[in-house]
Amino acid sequence: MRTFPIGGIHPADNKEWSKDKAIETLELPNEVRIVLTQHIGAPATPKVAKGDKVLTGQLIAEAGGFVSANIHSPISGTVTAIDSLPNGQGQRQNMIVIKREGDEWVESIDRSPEHKRECNLSPADIIAKIKDAGIVGLGGAQFPAHVKLSIPDGQKAEVLIINGVECEPYLTSDYRNMIERGEMLLTGVEIIMRAIGVERAVIGVENNKPDAIAHLNDIIAKENYRGIEVMPLKLRYPQGGEKQLIAAVTGRQVPPPPALPISVGAVVSNVSSAIAIYEAVQKNKPLIERVVTVTGKHLKSTHNYMVRFGTSVSTLLELAGGLPEGDVKILNGGPMMGRTIVEIGSPVIKGCSGITVLSGSEAARGKEMSCIKCAKCVSACPMGLEPYLLSKLAKLQKWDMAEEHNTVDCIECGCCSYTCPSNLPLLDYIRVGKQTVMTNIRARAAANR
Repeated sequence: MRTFPIGGIHPADNKEWSKDKAIETLELPNEVRIVLTQHIGAPATPKVAKGDKVLTGQLIAEAGGFVSANIHSPISGTVTAIDSLPNGQGQRQNMIVIKREGDEWVESIDRSPEHKRECNLSPADIIAKIKDAGIVGLGGAQFPAHVKLSIPDGQKAEVLIINGVECEPYLTSDYRNMIERGEMLLTGVEIIMRAIGVERAVIGVENNKPDAIAHLNDIIAKENYRGIEVMPLKLRYPQGGEKQLIAAVTGRQVPPPPALPISVGAVVSNVSSAIAIYEAVQKNKPLIERVVTVTGKHLKSTHNYMVRFGTSVSTLLELAGGLPEGDVKILNGGPMMGRTIVEIGSPVIKGCSGITVLSGSEAARGKEMSCIKCAKCVSACPMGLEPYLLSKLAKLQKWDMAEEHNTVDCIECGCCSYTCPSNLPLLDYIRVGKQTVMTNIRARAAANR
């Protein structure tokens, strides 16, 4: 069974807490806070003002450049503020605040349950609809989908790879989408294939999801979805990483930056992104909601909710019975790559696939000790880096050396910290170093223009 060739670990998946919980549509929030930076690239520019009435699905902020994304209202009501408010990490970001009034939708959005498969649009028209709908990568990267699907001149896509791996422990939103929305997913895959001009698509799914694999294969056979293959993959973290998934499926290695997956003929999209693309192209529905897993061993109840963006994290936690007693750690995402949430009044954004609550010993960070030079972090790194060195360089603020040792190649998977017997916060330091080096690179590029 296929997998990627370098590094990787096998953390307990802990998906049993939520994997069998069907998707529930959350009650509409009374107020939403819409972050204007829910994507990689330039912030969106507000198209509404305080006091404006908006409809569900209405454009409220326009992409601020090619690498940016439109933002639409997830509810109908009145814009009460456009202000700088704290996000989950306590940092202030520009947000549009809307108070709900009813549930009135933009008339052009098809809200019927009918599945629409046939698509005769041109590739350019498909990509234009995806751009208009504000679709971004829903696996966490939040890269604007219309940019990813716009193949550069002189390059050609050979295969579309759909990421159904969901290797992050605890999270099950992609799994539930595959189980409950399989036809929408497969039609979305067909639409992306048409957009990028390929005849082959592979949905990579790890073998701890045999029912999802069987379910998708059954739909493919019954409904004659041509050129689409479901490929079972060996259970291994972080196989959901773009480069790792490409290596597992095709055997090809994406070269270091500035090379992209298209350099080896691959385009990668997430399961949830493909469903959003189906809704955008076939139903004229912009990206205003997504499935979010709310999970944790000690929560009173766990869920997979369909959540309108801008809903507060605290609302989801209340519906799960509140936080357990004692030490807790709340994460936007899972325990490996998730970011700690310090402000639970912050809103759910496009890239939020789950809210994970760790408690007790899970929430406690082990006592730091000196590095024992065991090199476990090197063996675990799926990018072939030296995490102990990158961490040390960041701690010493040796930014030029960190750049020379390819710190920007880090995918922030957390394998290094997970394997460290000395409990060193390797990833924390590497993240700081990566962000600083990338800032320096951009500054140099701007100065040389």
